[in-house]
Amino acid sequence: MDPMPNHSHGFSPVPGDERCGKLGLSTKTKVCLGITILGVVLVVVTTAVVRVLWPQAPKHKEWKGMGSTPHFSEIVLGRCYTYTQVLRPELRHKDCHKIGKAFMNAFLSKDPCGSTEQDYQPLMELTNQSVPCHKTVLWSKSSELAHQYTGILRDMFTLEDTLLGYIADSLTWCGDESSSEMNYESCPHWKKDCRNNTVSVFRDTIYHIQKENACGVVQVVLNGSISNTFDKSSILGRVEIHNLNPLRVPVLQAWVMHNLDGAHNHSCSSLSINDLKLILNRRNITFTCQDDYWPIKLLQCVKSPEHALCSSPA
Repeated sequence: MDPMPNHSHGFSPVPGDERCGKLGLSTKTKVCLGITILGVVLVVVTTAVVRVLWPQAPKHKEWKGMGSTPHFSEIVLGRCYTYTQVLRPELRHKDCHKIGKAFMNAFLSKDPCGSTEQDYQPLMELTNQSVPCHKTVLWSKSSELAHQYTGILRDMFTLEDTLLGYIADSLTWCGDESSSEMNYESCPHWKKDCRNNTVSVFRDTIYHIQKENACGVVQVVLNGSISNTFDKSSILGRVEIHNLNPLRVPVLQAWVMHNLDGAHNHSCSSLSINDLKLILNRRNITFTCQDDYWPIKLLQCVKSPEHALCSSPA
């Protein structure tokens, strides 16, 4: 009798078993291939749907200036409420939400090098504010000192002490005509890119409106310790003094201040200050000038009360 077959030593399966093995391998392969194809299709379809529903924002143009201030809209809204509800409660009727929206609409989805005064007109109307006569204070190269002065005399106003000036002070902003979003990466530089950029046009517009509305004697704080005490290309020399209405502003009074330990490069009798006087005289505005106006010098002396220049004037 032949020995019993040993399945562990080369026993061949029946033909039917071989065919089943091949069929099983083929089915698995098909299933795996089908799953792979289905996965690829799902990825392609999902990517297409995402691109349709959430298209990538177009890349902003690159400029030479710094980008928009982070959290710009939140800062604008917060400053508006602080000013109208705390600092100047007489302006509580101002609608800060409308003001914030008008500010954003002035530049979003627009060419940042094609700004116009008309873009900001709705914002100007919403923030309109009257400053009493004889209470306007201009400044050039003397920001800190001028604002210390108006910070104590609350009835005196620099541009930054008005509602819109307070809201926009030190902020940067711009958009892009190909996007509805702000450009936080870069904004046009007024010298290196274009002069009609969103911030420069805003500043010229607000200076124009404020100085047009100024009345009575207007004061200006100048820095006599620098070489260009009066600079014709500055905001003061280029915009502010030319927007003063001679029928409403009969006198411009200058205070030329010097740093306690700084140089005395210019005084009321300097040629630089005389240039300012000539411009004003041509515009029929009387010019007066005083070196180191004592009430403002007292603010300098608060930090250095023992300084030799801080003794009481005769």
